[in-house]
Amino acid sequence: MAKSVFYSFHYEQDVHRVQLIRNMNALAGQPLLNPQEWEQIRRGGEQAIKNWIHNQMAYKKAVIVLIGKYTASRPWVTYEIEKAWADKKPLLGIRIHGLSSLGSVDGAGSDPFAKADGVGSVPIFDPTTRDWSGKIDSKATYNKLLDNLETWSSQGVTKRSW
Repeated sequence: MAKSVFYSFHYEQDVHRVQLIRNMNALAGQPLLNPQEWEQIRRGGEQAIKNWIHNQMAYKKAVIVLIGKYTASRPWVTYEIEKAWADKKPLLGIRIHGLSSLGSVDGAGSDPFAKADGVGSVPIFDPTTRDWSGKIDSKATYNKLLDNLETWSSQGVTKRSW
C-alpha cells in the first residue's frame, strides 16, 4: 500500500462508496467504523468525536475529502477540513458520486471546501465517467479512480505560513 491518508466523508450516504475505495488498496486509510462503533463514540459527546478525529488524523500524510451528493452539508466534514488546514496537512477532494452504492449513483454535490472557514483553494478531482448517452458509467468511474487515486493523493495543498 501507498501512503496513509484520512478519509473525510458523509457516513450514511457514502459508506458503501468509501468501502469500494478502501478495497482498492491504493492508499491506507483509517478504519471505517460500523454504525454501532460510531454511535458509541457519538454518545460520548462532541469532545469524544473530536478526540477520535484527532487520533485518526494524527499520523496521516494527507486528508482526502470524498465528495458525495451531501458531503458539503456535514458539520464534521467541515470540522475535519478546518483541522487538516490548521495542521498543514495536504488536503484535496475527490468526487465519488459516480461510484455505485447498492446499485445506484448520485448527482454531484457542492464544494465542501467553500464552507470551511479560512481554507484556501483546494484541488478537487473528478473521476466521473459518462457513457455515450450521457449516463454515469459507474464501472468506468471506478476504473478511472483506481488508475488515478495514488497520483491524486500526492497533489493536495496545505495552508501556507507567511
